[in-house]
Amino acid sequence: MKNPNRHMLKWKIAIQEYRGNMTIVHKAGNIHKNADGLSRWGLPNTPDNPAYVPKSAEPQIPIEGINITDVGTEFFEEAR
Repeated sequence: MKNPNRHMLKWKIAIQEYRGNMTIVHKAGNIHKNADGLSRWGLPNTPDNPAYVPKSAEPQIPIEGINITDVGTEFFEEAR
């Protein structure tokens, strides 16, 4: 690849440690019809296409203190 674009250069650098173990062959998008979603460009996070941010169903309650109690084996024996 003589003049890789920025996207291809990023991948070229990321897989350099595997050089010698594989051959990378470029296939034009119109030829490669069975590409999966991971090989596609991600959509930008813009006001028209905001990232999904799930809202919690439960209210956020701050934890002000945590008490840890050592539970012995006798507790587990009684629970059985």
